[in-house]
Amino acid sequence: MTCREFTEFLMAYLDGELASDVRSAFESHMFGCQTCVNYLESYQATIQLGRVACAEDEPVPSDVPESLVQAILAARKLQ
Repeated sequence: MTCREFTEFLMAYLDGELASDVRSAFESHMFGCQTCVNYLESYQATIQLGRVACAEDEPVPSDVPESLVQAILAARKLQ
């Protein structure tokens, strides 16, 4: 597996959706590639920070355009 392929499979790996042979190749790649291990760790940290940031429903500031608010709400529904 290449580093590019690693990044393409990253979300599926974290979601537990990789077939066992692909997961094995993914994990083997991590064993030999510290750069991808670092990338995975930063990706996981980003996800965690995003969850923390979105955990509290604070009022939307009055200067935020309504179209932006609606776009964010629509994107949340897709997840």
